[in-house]
Amino acid sequence: MMPDPDLEGNKEAGLESAQDHRITFQDDPGHNRDRVHNDQNASHGRSRSRSMSRRRSRSRSNSRSRIPPVSPYSGVQIEYRTLSIQVTEAKQNEPEPEALKNKSDEEYFSNLQYHELHVEQLCQQLNVSAESGLSENAAAVRLERDGNNSLPAPKTNYIKRILGYVFGGFCSILWVGAVIFFICWQPLSNPPSAQNLALAVLILIVIFLQSGFSAFQDWSTSKTMNAILDLLPSFALVKRDGGLKSLPTIGLVAGDVVHLSVGDKVPADLRIISHSGDIRFDRSVLTGESQEIEGSVDVTDRNFLESRNIAFMGTTVLNGNGVGVVILTGSRTVMGRIASSTVSVKDSPTLIQREITRFVKIICCMTIFLALLILFTWAGWLRVDHPDYMSVPAMLVNVMACVVAFIPEGMPVGVALTLMMVARRMKAVNILPKGLSTVETLGCVNVICSDKTGTLTQNQMFVSSVAFVDRKFDSADEFHQQHGGAESNQSAAAMHRAALLCNDASFDPTTIHLPVLEQTVRGNATDSAVLRFAVSGSSGSDLKDKNPRVFQVPFNSKNKWMLALFNSDDEAGKYRAFVKGAPDILLPGCTKYWSSASDSVKLLDDDARRKFQQIQDEASRRAERVIVLCEKFITPRADPGTNAFSDEVTSSAVQDLIIVGMLGIIDPHRPEIPATVQQCRLAGTRFFMVTGDYALTAAAIARNCGIFTGSADPDSIHTVQSGIETVELRGNAASKREKRTPIIKRSLLLEGSNLGHLTQEDWDIVCAYDEIVFARTTPEQKLRIVTELRARDNVVAVTGDGVNDAPALRAADVGVAIVTGSDVAIEASDLVLLDRFDSIVDAMRLGRLVFQNLQKVISYLLPAGSWSEIWPVMLNVFFGVPLPLSAFLMIIICVFTDLFLSLSLIMEKEEFDLMSLPPRHHRHDHLVNTRIYTQAYLFTGFMETITAHAMFFLYMYRYAGMPVHELFFLFEGYTEGYRGYTQKELVQFNNTGQCVYFVTLVFLQWGNILAVRNRRMSIVQSNPIIGPKRNPWLLLSMLISLVFAIFVTEVPGIQNLFDTASVPIEFWFIPLPLGLGILVVDEIRKLIVRRYPKSILAKIAW
Repeated sequence: MMPDPDLEGNKEAGLESAQDHRITFQDDPGHNRDRVHNDQNASHGRSRSRSMSRRRSRSRSNSRSRIPPVSPYSGVQIEYRTLSIQVTEAKQNEPEPEALKNKSDEEYFSNLQYHELHVEQLCQQLNVSAESGLSENAAAVRLERDGNNSLPAPKTNYIKRILGYVFGGFCSILWVGAVIFFICWQPLSNPPSAQNLALAVLILIVIFLQSGFSAFQDWSTSKTMNAILDLLPSFALVKRDGGLKSLPTIGLVAGDVVHLSVGDKVPADLRIISHSGDIRFDRSVLTGESQEIEGSVDVTDRNFLESRNIAFMGTTVLNGNGVGVVILTGSRTVMGRIASSTVSVKDSPTLIQREITRFVKIICCMTIFLALLILFTWAGWLRVDHPDYMSVPAMLVNVMACVVAFIPEGMPVGVALTLMMVARRMKAVNILPKGLSTVETLGCVNVICSDKTGTLTQNQMFVSSVAFVDRKFDSADEFHQQHGGAESNQSAAAMHRAALLCNDASFDPTTIHLPVLEQTVRGNATDSAVLRFAVSGSSGSDLKDKNPRVFQVPFNSKNKWMLALFNSDDEAGKYRAFVKGAPDILLPGCTKYWSSASDSVKLLDDDARRKFQQIQDEASRRAERVIVLCEKFITPRADPGTNAFSDEVTSSAVQDLIIVGMLGIIDPHRPEIPATVQQCRLAGTRFFMVTGDYALTAAAIARNCGIFTGSADPDSIHTVQSGIETVELRGNAASKREKRTPIIKRSLLLEGSNLGHLTQEDWDIVCAYDEIVFARTTPEQKLRIVTELRARDNVVAVTGDGVNDAPALRAADVGVAIVTGSDVAIEASDLVLLDRFDSIVDAMRLGRLVFQNLQKVISYLLPAGSWSEIWPVMLNVFFGVPLPLSAFLMIIICVFTDLFLSLSLIMEKEEFDLMSLPPRHHRHDHLVNTRIYTQAYLFTGFMETITAHAMFFLYMYRYAGMPVHELFFLFEGYTEGYRGYTQKELVQFNNTGQCVYFVTLVFLQWGNILAVRNRRMSIVQSNPIIGPKRNPWLLLSMLISLVFAIFVTEVPGIQNLFDTASVPIEFWFIPLPLGLGILVVDEIRKLIVRRYPKSILAKIAW
């Protein structure tokens, strides 16, 4: 007997419970390696491979060309393939079974034999019944013994991360400053300068404060994101105590019997014990290959990692359904073992990080330029013509003062807090972002491609109309009333039989006592609607209980049909097959139909086909989704239960069908959809529908939802390819590929089958339409649509809830899933809507608010924290003026007084309806642009610089009697004996003047922050104290900045250490009206912009 790690108690040590209950992986399609197969040497009763002639569906999970969500398991594919080869080699050596504890991965998996056991042996070894599952008590014992079914936490390179905190961004330049200040302390200064030492220590404090905050911000963000993802626990359908229960996957144990269906994530490593005959898995998360893997009950390879009767944790069910027994959980699984040894977190820059990096580069380049300018000026001029004016330490201090002056050290903190705040706001309105990058990207979205069923609609379907080929019924009730005695009417009986038997839905036994319409149904929305229709007749659901299903092919988005096979006592065939699906897919294979008029089966001639098409089109125009019910009799040559039987039935499924009838199903759109579509359109975001429905049905629903606004018929592929109106646009679009073309203010209806015929020039036209519905699309076509839109410089958001939406969700700039959707869709998305669909509008508004508030933060920081600090250095170096502002006071402004005020800006509400503006163009509308530099430097910065210098010169004149014209080009003249003052007195005057400059800037920034709160609105319209746009944090931050200013200038210890001085009382009050003047001047600017929106001032306004 094989030693079993679960039953023998060889528990793997060190299980860690992952914070995120949902498994997130990053596909790597680049590693396409040949799979190692040993099917030719099958000696364990393996089932042979299915015929490759069957057309397989492809559901490729292509990696995004944009920056994908960070996956902690991005290196799994290489390790899996290497491990698989090693296990195959180990199997060939036939090692003796031994304890698995502390074994290598190769030995661990080579000794596993779960895949080689017969189903009965497997259940006996795991001590479980396949029919009733584990008992709750047994499961609790195993869970206590083995731990949670969760992957180990990904490894983090803490050394690299800490180094990034300490030396990343602006810190790298500050380190240079700290080193230079230390050098200026000694050995360059003789005697050693205590002030330079203090400045060096202060810069180190600033560095570690920034590093500490960055670390705290990462920890807080990680905690917030984990808390958000914890709201989306993964569930599995598990058989416990004889009944099916939906349980969190984290609580699964070895021996649990799990039921899988299309779209499910495999919750643990499972041994398949039964399936529908066509179950297929996507193992690309492990293998990196997009090829689908057919499931099997029997062993297909001696290698545990290659056998197709094992469903691995994290893989996806793409087709069919099945039942499996859990054999490995948590860190024992293939994914868990690989993740434990190989995974590491790899951070990728987000859009907003790119913008910050761009800004940092600009600032650093300007800083280096000014520093080199000062250095060369000193070396080539001052050192020669004024050798006693500036020593080497003084020059280096000036250079570093320039560096400190030009870097807004508080900006990284403001950016981080802004993103965190908006992420929490999103969570408060039932929007769950899975990463901070999503928050800002939403502000750029200009196209939304939405799935229909379950996304735009309520996914609560009901049968609205019923029809035979030769007779229509306006409602299901009319059909039941006229065919109450279904036994005496063969056509009605056939309709009832097909609707009931070709159905995977079932009623919840706990609600069986309720009326049919109030009972809970287990199954998809379409099957649920058909089931309610079928059991509403006089025959009820007895027929389903009396006819066990022999074989089935579940519905999938590729085939668009479902088949159910039953035993038949009819001479026409051994089995009766019922097929349900899309009319345009099944009609070509139909040869006969049930006639209601003659109550018999007739030949489907051309006239009958025209009637069929007419009925379908009429129902589609009523926004009904039409499905056709068919039947046929077959006698396969192969034995039931074999792959050959499955292949034979499936290959002929849509041939020689008898049409039973048609059902028109209504799925009402969500009540908030029309308003949501209108809001998106007003915000400059086009709203497209991408659905698998029939074209006329999709168009009708689009009109109901407001996606199609005109009454005229929409354009078609013929208009795109040959329309006279598009000729000129075609030439312009072709010459501007990868740029946004002018919008065509018309509607377009395209079917998926037409997409393959479109050239790149055709796609230029298609992507320019204002209103588009893509109908009858497959997952691959949805992906193609997103790719083509993004290739033309559109920022695309995709909304969906099904497994067929996953490739498009993954490829979009922002994937938006509905919380009620499939696990695959939720994992592929960046954002999850927990409640109403119109939450996406709130998400877009908050995304735009992030960008707006960040621009306000930067526009506030630059005038004092950069521009007004660099000019004192320039006047000192080039004009010989005594330094108006010391390096210490520059640091205090950047890191303390300005920082708290800037943080209050992140709490600002939107100035006006941000959804009334077009979306930001991510390539052109940068975080910091020429308009912001103009506002910050040439407008506000210029006023603050002139005012602060005027206050400095006023103090020097009133208290030292030094007129302004004497201070210019004074150079080494400002020394012992100037105007009869001693050197100590001159230093004291200069120190006090520097503090006057500093205090003036503090008060001027009060006026600046009141001004930058709004770009266009007056402060009267946006009162910061009362009203809907109040910001209580603003007054608090002003008070904090004042306390810092008093502390820095009035505390004796600070005065002695950093050469500050007490400011005369009048210079605490004179700046107040000057700060108010900053606000008044900006109010005048806003008034001109509002009154004269076409003026030059309005065109350059930020």
